Amino acid sequence: MNDIFLNSAYAGVVLTFLGYWIGLRLKRRFKKTLFNPLIIATVFVILVLLLCHIDYESYNHSAKYLSYLLTPATVALAIPLYMQMDTLKKNLKAILISLTAGAFAGMASICAMSALFGITHAQYVTLLPKSITMAIGTALAEEYGGYPAITVAAIVLTGLTGNVFAESFAKLFRIKDPVAKGLAIGASSHAVGTAKAMEIGEVEGAMSSLAIVISGLLTVIGASIFAMLW
Repeated sequence: MNDIFLNSAYAGVVLTFLGYWIGLRLKRRFKKTLFNPLIIATVFVILVLLLCHIDYESYNHSAKYLSYLLTPATVALAIPLYMQMDTLKKNLKAILISLTAGAFAGMASICAMSALFGITHAQYVTLLPKSITMAIGTALAEEYGGYPAITVAAIVLTGLTGNVFAESFAKLFRIKDPVAKGLAIGASSHAVGTAKAMEIGEVEGAMSSLAIVISGLLTVIGASIFAMLW
């Protein structure tokens, strides 16, 4: 099986799509938050790799074309934002203030927990960019002496958590305004959370898309300050 994935250009792609399809079927059947297609697909792929003794490198080799779709998919997030341009202009001040607060609060929480649990500087800067996109987060972790591989895991876990529990937390804290809801999801759980925001509504999806960009820029700026605090 390992040789099949190593020599195939699409085996990994097929396996990934199969896992996501299974996740969609389970979600439609049981209609439960925990039956999230992203989580089901992730667990499915991991189990197949373990049971069939397939190296991650072999799987990644045959699934790498999925990564090429990340750039156009990210750019496509600008479309719903453009459709909500009037909403953006009307709430511009509130949006900038809330996203600035969200980005710095996220980094401050990592700093506080690092002090609480006594982790090393390298571990601290590894977790610092957990709420932004993969490309920016891994670059920041590497720049400040962290472990990019662990940053990837932290970013994925953060996104999955936001995707699964976004609606539940919105209900828990009685966040009903679509602009506030979208900004909160995008600022805390980047593109994976934005996928959920788009399911909730057009305004939520657009604001979440905006939050990804601004939160990424603010984290790049803020990381240079917070990296010196621990």
